[in-house]
Amino acid sequence: MGSVYGDWLKQKRREAGLTQQDLANAAVMTRSHIAHIEAGRRIPSREDARRLDQALNTGNVLSSFLPEDDTAVADRFTDALKFEQQATMIQEFASSLVPGIFQTERYARAVMRTAFPPWSEEECDRLVVTRLQRSNILTDPLTPIVWALLDESVLRRPVGGPGVMAEQIMHLVRLVENERVRVHVLALGLGAHPLMSGMMTLMSFEDQPPVAYSEALSVSKVHDSPAVVQRLQNAYSLALSDALPLKESLALMRATAKEYGHHD
Repeated sequence: MGSVYGDWLKQKRREAGLTQQDLANAAVMTRSHIAHIEAGRRIPSREDARRLDQALNTGNVLSSFLPEDDTAVADRFTDALKFEQQATMIQEFASSLVPGIFQTERYARAVMRTAFPPWSEEECDRLVVTRLQRSNILTDPLTPIVWALLDESVLRRPVGGPGVMAEQIMHLVRLVENERVRVHVLALGLGAHPLMSGMMTLMSFEDQPPVAYSEALSVSKVHDSPAVVQRLQNAYSLALSDALPLKESLALMRATAKEYGHHD
């Protein structure tokens, strides 16, 4: 979503002498949602845009000039990171790498070393620290609720070598055993599934519409179109229905860590 739309909304709100809370009350929305739209981080639904037009007496301008539904949010991962920190529920899917919030230091460093052109040691150190800091959201014992759906290839690809993988998988096992996260594995024997083309994160909030973040080779997007988010949520639910149950997923992770050399 471009900033022009949000800037125009802010201008019209101020011309009307309204605070963000005043506009939120008049349009039956939350103040934080108004703030995200004005900052260019969110796209209002068509119904939200209609109510904004009505509250601001702007005809149908906000409804008529909605940005394209599948437009990426500016500063893609920066905004995704902000949403991750605000979310009350996070649902991860990964097809090839352990999601960032679960990565151990050695695993994260091994991933960073695959960059091309290569990063300097200083840059690699900075990125590893940033990635490890993301796991701070798991220090709260209850919030956010976190589910992970992993293709079995995530466990089978020896990123960093056997020792690194054993450590990484057992970190996931401990998170599950501590009931902090749920991890379900999509077995390789399943074959094709709806999410196999990339990675995805679904994020839900207490007072904002949900968003999704998707990533493929050199391309990443934050999606806040209700239709797009709903489609991705449905694909996640369909894939989850084919995944191994929690106990079987945990057993598979333990067995795979043992194959890499882990011993209880």
